[in-house]
Amino acid sequence: MTRVRVTRPQAGASTPAQRPETAEESEVGQLFVRSLIRSQLRLALVVAGGFLLLLVALPFLVAAVPGLDEISIAGIPFAWLLLGAGIYPLIALSAWLFIRTAARNEERYRDLAGER
Repeated sequence: MTRVRVTRPQAGASTPAQRPETAEESEVGQLFVRSLIRSQLRLALVVAGGFLLLLVALPFLVAAVPGLDEISIAGIPFAWLLLGAGIYPLIALSAWLFIRTAARNEERYRDLAGER
């Protein structure tokens, strides 16, 4: 039985022709990456802002609708249910919107960068 020593390749062993250039290494690739980051940040701010706007508007909606205080379901006032449980569909909708749009942004980046 013989021993084989496994080492990593030397730093200068590969030539640029052997190593494929990734999209992030060129100036155009860096521009695409910065554009993707900006679009993802913009998306996050828009979705978070919209969610917060709806979250703040929900108590005002409850206060603006007359007669909502008299309605109760299983002994719990409807306004409480709306404020307590009505938030979760908003969270799910915001998350679904963010994930779908973020995936679309990344798909556009891959198309532009030629990673397909």
